[in-house]
Amino acid sequence: MNGIPFPDIDPIAFSIGPVDVAWYGIAYLAGLMIGWRYTMAMAPKSPGGLKPADYDDFLVWAVVGVILGGRLGQVIFYHPGYYFSNPVEIFKVWEGGMAFHGGLLGVIVAMLIFTRKRGLPLLAHTDIIALVAPIGICFGRIANFINQEHWGRVSDAPWAIIFDTSPLGFPRHPSQLYEAFLEGALLYAVLAVVVHGFGGLKRPGLVTGLFLAGYSIARIIAEFFREPEVLTEILPFATTWGQWLSVPMLLLGIFFITRAKAAKTA
Repeated sequence: MNGIPFPDIDPIAFSIGPVDVAWYGIAYLAGLMIGWRYTMAMAPKSPGGLKPADYDDFLVWAVVGVILGGRLGQVIFYHPGYYFSNPVEIFKVWEGGMAFHGGLLGVIVAMLIFTRKRGLPLLAHTDIIALVAPIGICFGRIANFINQEHWGRVSDAPWAIIFDTSPLGFPRHPSQLYEAFLEGALLYAVLAVVVHGFGGLKRPGLVTGLFLAGYSIARIIAEFFREPEVLTEILPFATTWGQWLSVPMLLLGIFFITRAKAAKTA
C-alpha cells in the first residue's frame, strides 16, 4: 500500500531553556485566547445583558473546565485501565490525550456555576461560547495531527498518511484533519452565518443547540474514518464509542433548537 510519509513536524515548537513548548499547548492557548477576545466582542450583541467583563472573568473558568474535564474524560471514557494502573500519566497533559466530550462536560459545569454566581442568563451565555468553540476545536485537531495521535483507519486513498506511530506503518486516513474541517471550520462557518447573518443570538439556546447537534453529526461522520480507541466488538453495528458519546449531545441539541424556535424572539 502506498502512502504519504508523515511530514517532518516536530511536536515541540520551541524550547526556552529546559522547558519545551509543544504545538499541542500552543493550539489550546490560541483557541482560548481567540475565543476570549471573540466572546468579549460578542457580549454587547447578546439580548441577555451580558458584558465583556463577564467573559473576561470566565476565561479562567473555561481553562479549568477544558483541562480538567478533557483529561478526566480521556481517563474515564477511553483508557481507565491504563491510567488507573499508571496514575502519574494522568497528569501529563502536555503529552496529549484530551477527550472532547469530557472537556465539554467540564465547560458546562463551569458555565452552570459561573452564571448562577453572577445571576446571568445561562443560554445567552452558552450561545456565545458555542459560537467560538469550533475555533478551539479546529486548532486542537490540528495539534492532534502534529502529535500523530487519534489517527485514522487504514486506507488506500492517495492522500493517506503513514504515521510514524501507526502499527506496521500502514497508510491511514488523516482523520484529525477531517475533524478539524468538519468539527471546526465548517461548524464555525454555519454558526457564524446563523449569528451574524440571521441574528441567531436573539433566540437564546438556538446557537447552543446548533453547536451540539452540528458537532455530534460531524463527529459521528468522522468516526467512520478514525481508528476506534476502544474495541468495537462490544458495540452494536460496528459503531464506535465516540459515536455513542455523541448521541446524547445530538438529542440535547435538537431539544434546544426546537425550544428556541418555539420561543418568542428575544
